[in-house]
Amino acid sequence: SAPRRTMVGDDGTMAMVEAKRQRTENGAMITSGGASGGGALVIAGPQRTSELLAPIMLLSGHGAAVHTAKFSPDGRHLLSGSHDKTLLLWEVFGECRNVLTLKGHANAVLEAHWLGTELAVSASADKTCALWDVKTGGRVRLFKGHSSYVNSCCPSAGAPLLVSGGDDSSARVWDTRSRTRPLLLRHPLPVTAVAASASGNDVYTGCVDGAVRVFDLRQAQKEALHTLVGHEDIISSIALSPNGHSLLSNGMDNTLRCWDIRPFAPSEDRCQKTFLGAQHNYEKNLIKCNWSRNGERVASGSSDHFVYVWDATTRRILYKLPGHSGSVNEVSFHPSQPILASCANDKQIYLGEIRE
Repeated sequence: SAPRRTMVGDDGTMAMVEAKRQRTENGAMITSGGASGGGALVIAGPQRTSELLAPIMLLSGHGAAVHTAKFSPDGRHLLSGSHDKTLLLWEVFGECRNVLTLKGHANAVLEAHWLGTELAVSASADKTCALWDVKTGGRVRLFKGHSSYVNSCCPSAGAPLLVSGGDDSSARVWDTRSRTRPLLLRHPLPVTAVAASASGNDVYTGCVDGAVRVFDLRQAQKEALHTLVGHEDIISSIALSPNGHSLLSNGMDNTLRCWDIRPFAPSEDRCQKTFLGAQHNYEKNLIKCNWSRNGERVASGSSDHFVYVWDATTRRILYKLPGHSGSVNEVSFHPSQPILASCANDKQIYLGEIRE
């Protein structure tokens, strides 16, 4: 039977009630121990905003630091990648069971993305990217070509291409349908972050030199069309806004910057906003940033063990959430419910609901 706890009634009388709380739509339902012993039901606890089993869920299973965590497009699953060389597939609702382990990388998994609801891609320090069938756990394809760590990968949302960036000072653009040679985009220093437009025409890269570069793949010369300068240290992550008009970059100068990447925006200063609060430290982790599905919020991990969420318009910090005991490497938004996923060097993943 459930544990029992002593509760004091309104008139000072004592009654034994079950400590277990049953979840309701408006909070937790507990029995009140009044003098009449009527056992009336009262609502306690915060108002619930999501379908998570509890307001905060802890997902434990990785054997080392967790570098990446992304919700599936339908919001039913979470994919995480770790320094333990594996990717784990989790159920978001119910008991958050680990339902699948994707094995095949020979070194740390540094980034992962969904490709629809049945496929996923990952970048690894084993110098490769991989395409996975998340229904079976099988590896569909291995993308070989980089000569050093692959720090980042990103598929296009609307075109059959995958971009990868690595310590060999290159970004590569792969055709996910055929095994043709990838398009090579050379850089002066290691590439730490990549993104691709939904059309597949534009590729964005972040580099150790602190610059964000924009490439137009339709041009014969594969030189950067624009170089976005403003960060004073390594770029750890970049993310394209849902409408494709803005690019968010996270720098080890402890700033996040929002850039206007529309074709006809003034070239002199495309930096629209700067977000402050999130930290980087001596570990030099590639801490990732993300947009909410509606583009109204942005989030980032931080070396100070907190999760940061900002209002994308006002730049105000909406949430600074504790819980992790190591550097937070990525924060992701659920596609349809007010739920955050965070993963960290402490090997843990948290799912937590926030206000609408």
